[in-house]
Amino acid sequence: MNTEKTKGVLYVAIILAVLAVGYAALSAAGTYGNAVQPSSYRSFYVTASGKATAAPDVAEFTASVVTEGGKDLGSLQSQNTTAMNKVVGFVKGEGVDQKDIQTSGYNISPRYQYCQNPLSSVTPCVPTIVGYTVTQNLAVKVRDFSKIGDILSGVVSNGANSVSSLNFTIDDPTSVQAEARAQAIQKAEAQAQEIASEAGFSVGRLLSINASNNTVQPMYDYARTMSVGSAGGAAVPAPTIEPGSNEVNVSVTLQYEIK
Repeated sequence: MNTEKTKGVLYVAIILAVLAVGYAALSAAGTYGNAVQPSSYRSFYVTASGKATAAPDVAEFTASVVTEGGKDLGSLQSQNTTAMNKVVGFVKGEGVDQKDIQTSGYNISPRYQYCQNPLSSVTPCVPTIVGYTVTQNLAVKVRDFSKIGDILSGVVSNGANSVSSLNFTIDDPTSVQAEARAQAIQKAEAQAQEIASEAGFSVGRLLSINASNNTVQPMYDYARTMSVGSAGGAAVPAPTIEPGSNEVNVSVTLQYEIK
C-alpha cells in the first residue's frame, strides 16, 4: 500500500517537474525572441533633425601645373616637375606641414592632329600625335587662415597655372556632430510623445536608432593663368578670403514600442 502511494507521489512530482521545465523553456524563448526580434512588436517611427554651426579650422585647395608641348615627353615632364617642386617648396616655406601637402594627381595625355576632310582621302585617315600635356595636381591644407590669401597668390607666382576647389572644413567634427545629434534626438523624443498622446497609446521601449551626418561646406573657386606671376605678368594682390562657418546637420530615426 505504501509502495502504491509512493509511486503516485513520484508520478505527480515528475509531471510537475516537466511542466516547470516546459514553462521555463517557453519563458526563455519568449525573452530571447523579444531581445533579438524587436520588429515583432507593434512599433512606430519618428524622424527629426538637428543642426550645429561651427567655424572651420582647415582650408583646402588644389594647385595644378599644366605643361603643354611637343613630342619630347621627357622634356615636358622635367619642366612640369621643376615647376611643381617650386610650388611645393613655397608652400612648405609658408609653414604648411608636410602631412598637409599631397600629390593628388599626375596625368600625361597625348594631343592629336586630325584630318581636315577624311572622306576625301584615298588612304585611311589616322590621327597623329603632335605633342603631349603633362598635368600634376597638389592638394594643400592650410591651418593658419591669416596666410590663405598669400599662399593662393604665391603658388601661382611660383609656377602653378591653375588653383581651384577652395573650401573650408572642420578637421574634427565629432563634437559638433554630437551637439547636432543630441538636438535631433531630443526633438524625436518629444515628437514620439506627441504622436502617442494624439493616437491614444503609450511610448514603450526604444527598439532602434539610426543617425546620418551631413556637413554643409562653403566652397570657392580661385584661378589664375600662367601669364600671371612667374611668366612675366605683374604682381597680383593676395585675395581676401572669408572662411564663414560650417553647418553640421544630423538626422535621426527612432523606433519605439507601442504600449
